[in-house]
Amino acid sequence: MLQYGEMSSPGRGAKDLTVLATPFYFLAMFLEARTLKRRRRDATPSPADYERRDTAASLVMGQLSLLAPLIMPRLLRPLASGKGRLARRLLVVAVAVAGAASVGDLIARRRARTLPSSDQSADSAVPAPTSVVARAAGVASVVAIGLGGVALTSWWSYALTPEKLHRRRILPDAGDGVLALCAAMLGWDLIYYWNHRFMHTRRYMWAMHVVHHSSERYNLSTALRQPVADVFTTPVPYGLLCLLGLRPETVATARGVNLLYQFWIHTETIGSMGSAEAVLNSPSAHRVHHGSNRQYLDRNHGGILIVWDRLFGTFEPEDERVDYGLTKNINSFNPLVIIGHEYAEMARDIARADGWHDRLSHVVRGPGWQPASKRIIHATSA
Repeated sequence: MLQYGEMSSPGRGAKDLTVLATPFYFLAMFLEARTLKRRRRDATPSPADYERRDTAASLVMGQLSLLAPLIMPRLLRPLASGKGRLARRLLVVAVAVAGAASVGDLIARRRARTLPSSDQSADSAVPAPTSVVARAAGVASVVAIGLGGVALTSWWSYALTPEKLHRRRILPDAGDGVLALCAAMLGWDLIYYWNHRFMHTRRYMWAMHVVHHSSERYNLSTALRQPVADVFTTPVPYGLLCLLGLRPETVATARGVNLLYQFWIHTETIGSMGSAEAVLNSPSAHRVHHGSNRQYLDRNHGGILIVWDRLFGTFEPEDERVDYGLTKNINSFNPLVIIGHEYAEMARDIARADGWHDRLSHVVRGPGWQPASKRIIHATSA
């Protein structure tokens, strides 16, 4: 599941179907828990079972995901609205700090070249200790990338809202009929597929989305473990549908239907859907998506339709037993850890990186990316 991802909600007069369905969520979780309890009398416990701390963490994250769109846009709007003076100042500061980091890099490299050979590490596979100047440059680079990223993502979210793009539409208004809704649902699902895929292949996007994958259990409560930092990403704008004439309220309804569909596929109580799985996303396909098994990583990104994965080469059928969670689990139920652990790890990687190419690569490349030098070190130590 995925939040809207833009600075304002689509269609200010539209009702949020995902909020209206809250009683249904709890009823469905109650029924699932009872079903699992009956099954457990004759079977060993499974990752599908409800665990108090895990379920509580998922519900807290669900609540925070509803509060974040009400708070974060108001805090960040000054960076992107009006004349944008604050955003420009933020970018100036980011550039200045980046310049200081570059100077620090230059000084650190010159000092490293002048060190006596006896001060260098005897083992070429083990790096020499990092100097104070290099560490300061690393910290400055984290600050520069953070400030620049906030300015960019704030502008992205504010400038590409459905309302703004609908006013600039290039096709006539599509109205609010059934055909318009069907077009919005199909268009939303296609854009969702690509955004979801980017969230698994771009680390700054994954840092937001990893929240949803952080549970080692898989039941309906996992569907509610939603991100809160959508405004710090640059998704393909769903407002593009409004640029083509669809109304923001219609797009909002398509969003609600899409997310409601994805709620029920977070379960192990349903096995196969048969031939329907050739077209529709299913519990089986989505279990694969939540797997940390090597063959399951970054697969099955579809929302309602699994057709996109089949067309674009990311489909993987459920074969071996799914191991839920992350390749490196966080072992915490603390919401702050769930939200921030990947951002903290990314900041550490940026601070330790050698030069801007590696620093930016830690942001825009895949979550597991490492520079060639570190890959060689890991291989040697192994």
